[in-house]
Amino acid sequence: MRGEAGQFPLDAHTIRTTGRSLGRHLAEQAGGGRAPRILVGRDTRESGDWIERAFMDGARAAGAVCDSAGVITTPGVAFLTRTLPADAGVVVSASHNPYQDNGIKIFVPTGRKLDDTTERLIEADIRHARVGEGESDEPHAPESGGQSSSPSAETVGDADERASSLQARYLDYLSGEVAAGLRLDGLRIVVDCANGAGSHLAPALFTRLGAQVSAVNNTPDGRNINRECGSLYVERLRDKVVAENADLAVAFDGDADRALFLDARGQLVDGDATLWVMAKSLQARGKLAGGRIVATVMSNIGLELALKSRGIEMLRTDVGDKYVLEELLRTGASVGGEQSGHIIFPGVSLAGDGMTTTLFLLRAMREEDTPLERLCAGFTRYPQVLVNVRVGEKRPFQEVAEIATEARRTETALAGEGRLLLRYSGTEPLARIMIEGRHQDEIERLAKKLAAVIERSLGDGKQWQ
Repeated sequence: MRGEAGQFPLDAHTIRTTGRSLGRHLAEQAGGGRAPRILVGRDTRESGDWIERAFMDGARAAGAVCDSAGVITTPGVAFLTRTLPADAGVVVSASHNPYQDNGIKIFVPTGRKLDDTTERLIEADIRHARVGEGESDEPHAPESGGQSSSPSAETVGDADERASSLQARYLDYLSGEVAAGLRLDGLRIVVDCANGAGSHLAPALFTRLGAQVSAVNNTPDGRNINRECGSLYVERLRDKVVAENADLAVAFDGDADRALFLDARGQLVDGDATLWVMAKSLQARGKLAGGRIVATVMSNIGLELALKSRGIEMLRTDVGDKYVLEELLRTGASVGGEQSGHIIFPGVSLAGDGMTTTLFLLRAMREEDTPLERLCAGFTRYPQVLVNVRVGEKRPFQEVAEIATEARRTETALAGEGRLLLRYSGTEPLARIMIEGRHQDEIERLAKKLAAVIERSLGDGKQWQ
């Protein structure tokens, strides 16, 4: 669930219904009259507190026992859900979205997201609550009467102490297990916390390991999460890296499940470059299972060719961490991820974790005694062109002879040193052409030619761009 806080489905009534529904279905699955346990965490948005309390009100009404970890990262909730253990973990966050938005994400104890069957049952309960019980279609924020009851001062104190202990448990895990044996003494790191859930955890983690940390955007006020900072604005760190004479910078998003980097020169190290470094490091230590990694259809062809030169296979999935994880589990691969910096190490966690990714990258730098810019050497990003064509219908491309023929000609012209990705937009009447290759002018010519064929065959008469 994701949307504007206070508006359906993130109005207080629907949130309580969601909590009650999850509690009830978990109790049914647990059986034996055992009260299910739910762990809840949130990011720094001003709406997070009341959404969390409304959710827990609903879950407790269904007999669930609820713990709050307070402000904590999404992978932190996944870790705690697995290790407490809890029957479910709930994250109140909208990730990289602006502060007005929020969302609810549910994990099962393995660290995977809630199964589709239980999601459908919860959705059915929400529909029944709105229609069957006569809930108004007018959304309402808590200020209009939907807010959950305020806890007593004594309860707040106990809850804060419990949340702090849970956060400490996650931090101890990262520093003591994921970073076991890793010391960062003498390393200078700029950490952009996006004014989000990693604001207090990330600087504490790297400082504990001995790094000299310069933290920025780590003073959340409820409204500045992701505001011109974090992984969506990583280029703003370039001057800071140079001015601080830092070895690298890391930028998280609002819930810290992804991380992007800058090397000492201020050059971007995105998810593709991170996968390149990780694949080489794991291969050198004999820990790259099956000699393969998992990426998505959007990963640059340069990564695939660089990996191939080292005998490493790159498997591609549809865009989305869900599909990356499914392929990781299917193949037993050691690492996978997306250009966005959402990287998954299934041997550590089934949830992407920006701080874990950073620790793995820092370990590679330390073990090879090599700066990040040199670790990235060997991966050359190929030029890319994107063209959208408005269409009047979305017929399968292979069923339109002229398009299928031109697509084959394009792939032949790329001759193994480039790539064509042709797909429809899921939300707009657009055919999307993405071509990568060695030479910008060549791929632009090929894209324009294919776009003209698509417009002629399927276009709605409007100009493509």
